[in-house]
Amino acid sequence: MATGGGRAFAWQVFPPMPTCRVYGTVAHQDGHLLVLGGCGQAGLPLDTAETLDMASHTWLALAPLPTARAGAAAVVLGKQVLVVGGVDEVQSPVAAVEAFLADEGRWERRATLPQAAMGVATVERDGMVYALGGMGSDTAPQAQVRVYEPRRDCWLSLPSMPTPCYGASTFLHGNKIYVLGGRQGKLPVTAFEAFDLEACTWTRHPSLPSRRAFAGCAMAEGNVFSLGGLQQPGPHNFYSRPHFVNTVEMFDLEHGSWTKLPRGLRMRDKRADFVVGSLGGHIVAIGGLGNQPCPLGSVESFSLARRRWEALPAMPTARCSCSSLQAGPRLFVIGGVAQGPSQAVEALCLHDGV
Repeated sequence: MATGGGRAFAWQVFPPMPTCRVYGTVAHQDGHLLVLGGCGQAGLPLDTAETLDMASHTWLALAPLPTARAGAAAVVLGKQVLVVGGVDEVQSPVAAVEAFLADEGRWERRATLPQAAMGVATVERDGMVYALGGMGSDTAPQAQVRVYEPRRDCWLSLPSMPTPCYGASTFLHGNKIYVLGGRQGKLPVTAFEAFDLEACTWTRHPSLPSRRAFAGCAMAEGNVFSLGGLQQPGPHNFYSRPHFVNTVEMFDLEHGSWTKLPRGLRMRDKRADFVVGSLGGHIVAIGGLGNQPCPLGSVESFSLARRRWEALPAMPTARCSCSSLQAGPRLFVIGGVAQGPSQAVEALCLHDGV
C-alpha cells in the first residue's frame, strides 16, 4: 500500500522458527537474527537459542543458553550479545548475565546483576550497558540503575529512578535515557522521567494523561507516542472495568508537554499488547488484542507529515505478545501468541515504490 513520496509498506515472510515461543529475546547482529530463550508450548522458560541467516533465509541452532529464561533483555556489543535478567524455570527473577560470542559460537558468563530482576529495561551507549528498574524476587518494583562496563566486567550503581517500575519503555535521545510507563505489580505506571548521562541526574516530566496497561510506545521526530492499551478505571470508579482503547497521547520533547489527540486522530482499532515502531516518518501499530475473541491481524500507521491514520496490509499471521526488533527499514515481529506460542517470523518493510 503506497504511503506517499513513492514509498510503500509490505510484509516479508521468513521461514518459521524451529521452536515456537513467546517472550523470546531477540537481537540483530551482522546480518543474523538471534532468538534466545522465551516460553515454549509447555509454558516454561527455554534455553533454546536459534539464529536466522538473513541472506540465505536458513535457521541454525546455537549453543543453548546457560540459564533458561524468558523475557530477558539483550544488547549487542560488537561481536557479543549480552543477555540480562528475565524469569527462570521456577518463575523467579534471574540475576545471571551471559554473553554469546558470535565468532566462537559459545556462551560466557558475565558479572551478575547486583539484584535478580525481570522486566529490566536496557540501553546501550558508547559500549556501556545501562539497566533500569525491574521486579525483584520479592515482587517489588525496583528503582535501581546500573551500568555495565565490559572491559572490567562489572556493574556500577547510578542514581536511582524517581519511580520504581518494571517493563518500562526506554528511548535514547541525545545524551538522555527516557523512561516511560512500566508497571508496579498489576498497576500501570504513568511516570515519564529522563536520566542525563552526562550530569547523572534525573528529571521528572509530566506524567501520562491516562493510566493504561499494555500500551505501545515509540519515539519519532522529537515526539514520544503512547498508544492504545487497556484503560484502567480511576481510583474512585468502582464499577468500571478495564477496557481496550485507541487512545493516542504525544509528548513534545522540545515543549515538555503531553497532547491527547482528538477522537478523529485516534487509532482505527482499539488494541493492547501489540507491536509498535517508527518507520520512515510513520508510527505503526501491529496486531495485539482487542474486543475480538482472537488476536488482531490488523496493521495501521500514523503519518507524522499528514497527521492521519492509514490502514496497512494485515499481518500474515495474527498474533499478540510478540517480540519485535527494528533493523533499518524493517520492523520484525517474532513469535508471540496465535492459537498458542507461535513460530512465525515476519517483517513489515518500508521500501521505495515501483
